[in-house]
Amino acid sequence: MASDIEQAKREICAIGQRIYQRGYSAANEGNISHRVGENQVLCTPTMHCKGFLEPDDICLVDLQGKQLAGQKKPSSEVLLHLEIMQARPDVQSVVHCHPPHATAFAIAREPIPQGVHPEAEVFLGNVAFAKYGTPGTKQFAETILPFVQQTNVVVLANHGTVSYDSTVERAYWWTEILDSYCRVLMLARQLGNVEYLSANQCRELIELKQQWGFSDARNEAPFREEDPRSNAPFRATWPDAAADSRAFPPPGDEPAESQPRVDLLDQASLESLVQTITRRVLAELAASRKQEQP
Repeated sequence: MASDIEQAKREICAIGQRIYQRGYSAANEGNISHRVGENQVLCTPTMHCKGFLEPDDICLVDLQGKQLAGQKKPSSEVLLHLEIMQARPDVQSVVHCHPPHATAFAIAREPIPQGVHPEAEVFLGNVAFAKYGTPGTKQFAETILPFVQQTNVVVLANHGTVSYDSTVERAYWWTEILDSYCRVLMLARQLGNVEYLSANQCRELIELKQQWGFSDARNEAPFREEDPRSNAPFRATWPDAAADSRAFPPPGDEPAESQPRVDLLDQASLESLVQTITRRVLAELAASRKQEQP
């Protein structure tokens, strides 16, 4: 048991270093946890950079947040981790941090679109969007409860992300995949277009996902008949987080106009430019005619 705990501490430190090196947590941001017993959870300490953790820095708490061991004080946001573990007995590890591209979506209150990228469909699936709560509070910890049974990664409004799984490594994976996906979405948006997969192509990916042992709410009632690109499993919860798909509307939700619109200011500028050019052309013609006269 002692050797297992020491190994888990080393794994937490290793993932902390990766989080810091990837720019997912600045200074003392973020926290990591791993369950090592029925009522024992290792977690990172407060006010400590995740890139420079040592095994002796790691704290031990129970599922109510009471500290059992460790020289340093545990992070106040461990309450979020404990809520997830209590709701999901299969979850052993939780990673919370602020990956910049996914956090940009959190701040813009832009839900993560579906039906765009094969790997995102298979490994992320439905990404929930939790409403804002003051970090470190019980209220904040409970914001993920409506979604925790249906997904392994949640965007936290105006805050960051939280992901969870059976190991620290796998819990971290979902954060890294999500941030990479969000980065690609933003780059594609800058190019001017995000092309969705067809509904059938998306269903094929969901079937492949199930063959690999990953469940997906879109393959279950009542969402089976919905367009798999419509974010159906979590869309009804977006208003609670003041979230809406403004930058990435799913297929069928695009503006009716197929051509880009010119606003009034641009239209006025265009008319002014045409008038200026017309005056210059007429002036040049008049000058030319005068020169031709004997």
